[in-house]
Amino acid sequence: MSNYTPKNILITGAAGFIASHVANRLVRSYPEYNIVVLDKLDYCSNLKNLSPSRSSPNFKFVKGDIGSADLVNYLLITENIDTIMHFAAQTHVDNSFGNSFEFTKNNIYGTHVLLEACKVTGQIRRFIHVSTDEVYGETDEDAVVGNHEASQLLPTNPYSATKAGAEMLVMAYARSYGLPVITTRGNNVYGPNQFPEKLIPKFILLALNGKPLPIHGDGSNVRSYLYCEDVAEAFEVVLHRGDVGHVYNIGTKKERRVIDVAKDISNLFNKDPDTSIQFVENRPFNDQRYFLDDQKLKNLGWSEKTTWEEGLKKTMEWYVNNPDWWGDVSGALLPHPRMLMMPGGVERNSDGAEKGDSGSSEISGNTKPNGMVVPASKISNSPSKSPHKFLIYGRTGWIGGLLSKLCEKQGIPYEYGKGRLEDRSQLLSDIHAVKPTHVFNAAGVTGRPNVDWCESHKTETIRTNVAGTLNLADVCKENGLLMMNFATGCIFEYDAAHPEGSGIGFKEEDTPNFTGSFYSKTKAMVEELLKEYPNVCTLRVRMPISSDLNNPRNFITKISRYNKVVNIPNSMTILDELLPISIEMAKRNLTGIWNFTNPGVVSHNEILEMYKKYINPEFKWSNFTLEEQAKVIVAPRSNNEMDASKLKKEFPELLSIKESLIKNVFEPNRKTSA
Repeated sequence: MSNYTPKNILITGAAGFIASHVANRLVRSYPEYNIVVLDKLDYCSNLKNLSPSRSSPNFKFVKGDIGSADLVNYLLITENIDTIMHFAAQTHVDNSFGNSFEFTKNNIYGTHVLLEACKVTGQIRRFIHVSTDEVYGETDEDAVVGNHEASQLLPTNPYSATKAGAEMLVMAYARSYGLPVITTRGNNVYGPNQFPEKLIPKFILLALNGKPLPIHGDGSNVRSYLYCEDVAEAFEVVLHRGDVGHVYNIGTKKERRVIDVAKDISNLFNKDPDTSIQFVENRPFNDQRYFLDDQKLKNLGWSEKTTWEEGLKKTMEWYVNNPDWWGDVSGALLPHPRMLMMPGGVERNSDGAEKGDSGSSEISGNTKPNGMVVPASKISNSPSKSPHKFLIYGRTGWIGGLLSKLCEKQGIPYEYGKGRLEDRSQLLSDIHAVKPTHVFNAAGVTGRPNVDWCESHKTETIRTNVAGTLNLADVCKENGLLMMNFATGCIFEYDAAHPEGSGIGFKEEDTPNFTGSFYSKTKAMVEELLKEYPNVCTLRVRMPISSDLNNPRNFITKISRYNKVVNIPNSMTILDELLPISIEMAKRNLTGIWNFTNPGVVSHNEILEMYKKYINPEFKWSNFTLEEQAKVIVAPRSNNEMDASKLKKEFPELLSIKESLIKNVFEPNRKTSA
């Protein structure tokens, strides 16, 4: 057993969950230690996690990436660092299945940069490398002895493989260059401040909001859970008493099945587990059990102090009292939240103090305290840079063109896809070249001049509307990307349960009942299949209208040029109001099916009355019946009312169809006197 006393400690990833508890503990307990924390503030980091330490004289925060050799070398030298506690890593297994290259970049390359800096400076007396129990792979279900520190490493997913790879680098630098390293491998950790992509905080927030708790597979997978403060104490012990060259398991013998965790959380909220739990598709590979032998760490004097019941209650109370700690986390609460990782990260500021308050102990990674500047291109993105980048399909289409204008207005970088939807290799090439955070699919076959074209071009319609859309959704899922899919509401028609004029609209979960046109058939078909893709947000657009009354695709432009029109109330989409909402939905990582219409209905005659009032007082038109219309069209048309209450609940400011028509379309185009 060693007896080590550090002076100047660099903690990487310290705005994250475990490292923030360790940093706060060391700052509080050892005022004689200087604690420098380095974090790029990725999606799962939050400066508020470090609030207890930020006013302490022995604490300094630096925003930057461990992948920047210039920054790391600079910090080691100027801060006279003698100890590194390396926590920074991408850690969520679900993300690793869709963003494996990001895991290699952060977990292996970032670690390599740190090790090389240690070798070059030659001043590090302790390098504590934080790994995971997952590097051991699965433990046999009937094993009574856990994996010990000398057990073989058999990682089974991209995340654990990158952590094992990083361990090999650490071991190599210890043997080749004499770097004084200690490695830890820990069980699952839970407690306050944890980003809710992880099981326990996710279940707590879902239960808090009355939503089902999604369990991968059958929930029989076994995990061991340690409370965060016990783990922080374990790192304190390893720091001071751990022997160089050794590995220490940080674990507990108390195991729990995932389904039992869900039941315990349901019971805490007085909910029936049988109705609260929802079984979902399993991960591509989900280790059945991790089990550690933690005796070696106990020999240093550490022991678990917090019981499961006590720790879970503390954690639940913290999330109940701090529901908005992480802002909008709807994307994280998905069963398989692979789209959350955004290259460059998203900065969350708690109060702005790190922006340069006089006497602040926090600095940005691109500015040195003495006024020298580290090249920004090698550090991190500017805080003013948009964290989003959109890849848009449908360049020549109406909606696709409008999306680009909105991106320019909002300062969101975007590029149009060059590949055809049915060509998977082209789609992959687009994604690898653009590196988007979200994909918008506004491409599709609607037919020219109208949907009647699809009746005589069925294979072409299937190729794009069904095969192409599914292809894009699948490629996006593989790459951990959310796909915003512009679909149609023309898959319903008034029926006995939803009669015309009743105000009863079709809801998102209703089964499509309109098969009159081949176009609508393909749209209903692909929508049903897309339900299997958790990374897709389907937006049902109907009879789109915009303030551009010269656009031939505009519903108002169309009917104002017809000699005769039917007169039936329908739900419709005002693009001027709803397309900006689609971008906001992407930012919120919303998924599932949404009726993308303004609330309420409006008839053809009501729209033309407005046209006459605001645009052309001399305008005249006449009506004909559906039977008369059927004689001049090839395929029947859909008429229905969509229930937009789900969208209205998410965006309370959404106007009714008639209000939006006046405000967004007719008033801006008024040619008559008020």
